[in-house]
Amino acid sequence: MTAPTDTIDRDTRVTADALVQRIGDLGHVIVAFSGGVDSSVVAAAAHRSAADAIAVTAVSPSVPAWQRDLAVRIAAQIGIDHRWVETGEIDDPDYVRNDARRCFHCKTNLYDSLGHIRRVMAPQGGATILSGTNADDLGDYRPGIQAGRDHDIVTPLADLGIGKAMVRQVANHFGLENADLPASPCLASRLAYGVSVTPERLAMVESAEDWLRRQGFSDLRVRLHPGGLARVEVPRPELPRLAGTELADEMSKKLVQIGFQFVTVEPTGLRSGNLNQALVQIPAPDSAGSPDAARSPDAANASVSASTRPPAST
Repeated sequence: MTAPTDTIDRDTRVTADALVQRIGDLGHVIVAFSGGVDSSVVAAAAHRSAADAIAVTAVSPSVPAWQRDLAVRIAAQIGIDHRWVETGEIDDPDYVRNDARRCFHCKTNLYDSLGHIRRVMAPQGGATILSGTNADDLGDYRPGIQAGRDHDIVTPLADLGIGKAMVRQVANHFGLENADLPASPCLASRLAYGVSVTPERLAMVESAEDWLRRQGFSDLRVRLHPGGLARVEVPRPELPRLAGTELADEMSKKLVQIGFQFVTVEPTGLRSGNLNQALVQIPAPDSAGSPDAARSPDAANASVSASTRPPAST
């Protein structure tokens, strides 16, 4: 049974107020800010609270350019002080190996970097780092959450039992333009476990997804499997656009041009996080071949170098 609109609105206001109060009690706060709806709601609540708050976005080959641009725009809409931090996960062999703990090593690098900002921001008493982890995330396989616990990261959404649906309602309540934005994990999440993470491979995925996004798909993933196989996922209702059409042929040519060896379309449609289903059968890194040979290293490095700089406006 659907709750009356006035009840939903009242619940949303109460939840938003509780979130603002929770963050306001923390003093100095640093929001790990991706520009996604979860961290945006935390940033907006922090800005509305009594806390001294800043939002910090990672600069990394695994963060696509469109997401950095979005972070700039949403931070400006919120009005929060927005900063950037270079993260070094791409130089961490544990991260590059891309086993089931990749997210743990990624978040460890991020929180280590934010720790330096914390000490500068509030050298006497320190500052609290906040993440956008929501209550629904706790039921999924997310080793990055453990990295957060190891670094004493506070998760106000999860702490208050706020799940994704309520996050979106609070985002609308705060007037955020990304309230209905589909989830978009980092580019490294597109690489099948066991395929090592390199800037070249991340750039290939980013280029392929950018091209597909321009074709008007509402959501998508391009997943890289051993042997240079690109597995394209789009929402199931949009699959007919890629079923033996001219667009399908054009897509295959484009992705091969980008550097993939083979291209296939997932017939069951987009399934967020479905690579976790393969955790029990992780191949040795690059055991089935490397996609890097299909692309000029110089060209790949040039595109990555250009894409990892934060926008000039920041």
